[in-house]
Amino acid sequence: MRFMMIVKASSESETGAIPSEQDLNEMGKYNEELVKAGVLLDANGLLESARGARVQFTGKNQTTVVDGPFTETKELVAGYWIIDVKSKDEAIEWARRIPFQEGEVEVRKVAEAEDFGESYTPEIKEAEDKLREQLAERQQS
Repeated sequence: MRFMMIVKASSESETGAIPSEQDLNEMGKYNEELVKAGVLLDANGLLESARGARVQFTGKNQTTVVDGPFTETKELVAGYWIIDVKSKDEAIEWARRIPFQEGEVEVRKVAEAEDFGESYTPEIKEAEDKLREQLAERQQS
């Protein structure tokens, strides 16, 4: 099962503050543990919302773009890990080991084909598989 561990933004992360060398070293060691355990699929930090934008949808093909920064820090994401583990409990255990002094990490299951039931038809599965193959080929080149 894949889980995303979502790092919630803070007022500090929203200032664009760069982590200290010690913080980066500790995070590197944690990421190394994930890799050695064979569970890490992807991980990245995100820059402050001032460098981002939101695309809001209203009606069919109607969008509005709102540039950051965004004021509700508690609703923002500062980074993430995607891990592949056996259970939600295992994902939570990995999240508890993140070397943070404060903050919040949300653990969410990534939707899999079986989570969509009958809506996920063989045709949709075939189209998804083709896209994943194309993505894998692109990443190899």
